[in-house]
Amino acid sequence: MRFDVLTIFPEMFSGYFGESIIKRAQEKKLLKIQVHDLRKWATDKHHKVDDKPYGGGPGMVFKIEPIYRALNGLKIKVERLKLRDKDTRVILTSARGKQFTAADARRLAKYKRVVIICGRYEGVDERVAEHLADEEISIGPYVLTGGELPAMVMIDSISRQVPGVPGKLE
Repeated sequence: MRFDVLTIFPEMFSGYFGESIIKRAQEKKLLKIQVHDLRKWATDKHHKVDDKPYGGGPGMVFKIEPIYRALNGLKIKVERLKLRDKDTRVILTSARGKQFTAADARRLAKYKRVVIICGRYEGVDERVAEHLADEEISIGPYVLTGGELPAMVMIDSISRQVPGVPGKLE
């Protein structure tokens, strides 16, 4: 199973995924976890991925363009802003998303690839949720600084459903 994580803070993941069961699963090639710096797909000289919300409002939101380019760069089939790969699921972490459950972990473990877009700031351009992500997921009824912790929680929980990752599936 492969996980791709889109974030502006890729270094947050190395410590967690470099230890314990997740580390051993990667060494056994049961899991492949790749964390990508979203700024890589920004086109301006400052690698800016955020902007003021269209129509006004407080804070900043992620722009759709770097996320769209990232998905294309990762070979996620995007046609007319709709994902077409049945073996891949794209998740947007969001405080307004459906709350993540053990049933979600079991369901998502059936995919060959899960891509997680780590939300941040005041959120993302609404077109990301509407046209690029398959679903929005939250890990609880509270707001966090960003989607990195939810991504780690989901990857950990989903990974435990992959045969061979935990010692015994029970």
